[in-house]
Amino acid sequence: MADKKIIAVTGATGAQGGGLARAILNDPNSEFTVRAFTRNRSSEKALELEKLGAEIFEVNIDDPENLKKGLDGCYGAYFVTFFWEHFSPEKELKEAETMANAAKKTGLKHVIWSTLEDTRNWIPLNDDRMPTLMDKYKVPHFDAKGESNKFFTEAGVPTTFLLTSFYWENFIYFGMGPKKGKDGKLGITLPIGNKKLCSMASEDIGKCAYGIFKNSNEYIGKTVGICGEQLTGAEMASEMSDVFGEEIIYNEVTPEAYRQFGFPGADDLGNMFQFNRDFEQVCCESRNIDFSKKLNPELKSFKSWLVEHKKQIPLDQ
Repeated sequence: MADKKIIAVTGATGAQGGGLARAILNDPNSEFTVRAFTRNRSSEKALELEKLGAEIFEVNIDDPENLKKGLDGCYGAYFVTFFWEHFSPEKELKEAETMANAAKKTGLKHVIWSTLEDTRNWIPLNDDRMPTLMDKYKVPHFDAKGESNKFFTEAGVPTTFLLTSFYWENFIYFGMGPKKGKDGKLGITLPIGNKKLCSMASEDIGKCAYGIFKNSNEYIGKTVGICGEQLTGAEMASEMSDVFGEEIIYNEVTPEAYRQFGFPGADDLGNMFQFNRDFEQVCCESRNIDFSKKLNPELKSFKSWLVEHKKQIPLDQ
């Protein structure tokens, strides 16, 4: 243990960070070990990681000195922010800047920054094809992450910029699972037309990140994109129908309609799906399935993920 390189993992009790932490800890031959960052070291998920062999560090990302203390002695770090906790792109920007500065000051050899496109590079704020949100964003939870890339570059931190994809877990936890329409048919509702959406199991994001850390020299300074599959709404509905043994339709709506659904973040997600629809080629060409399998040979297909999580996906009866 003493001679293993330490990877600090933010969000270690969450989807991406948890996937990376378990990938490292479950590999008996790993050259790495995990320092799991959490705000609550006594949480059930933190205790589970500790049992697997992780060092648990209670961290406050908003406290630069506390963060630097957590990174001291580490080889690398996986940095991720969670927009949906606070809905503040400004908070994400500040957290990313704090992470980049702490990484520089502690001399980390390799950082993976979990990022997304700054959609304003394709849809300027004065482009009325998509409404501007919060005065200066098109897709706030994308744009802040993409804008934050500069903090790592400007600080000279050896970084891999990891473009992630839509989580299939959204069908479990985010209310996107099949629901019954007025006609009584089960359906999934997405505003992506007939375009393909890059998507994957959140656990596989962490496993792909582990593949990047195992080949640091190859990926430092690069932007790489990962996904499990690139599927249309109709293809996802068809896969669900096969697994659940009953018809599930794809209910196509416009982004305008989706933005009016009224749940917290509906406007942000409506814009996100519109970006994925209108710039399908940009999104799909930057995320490669074969590359993802190279990083993570256990990469799941949508169908294999559905079979594994079938009982967790609520069917609105």
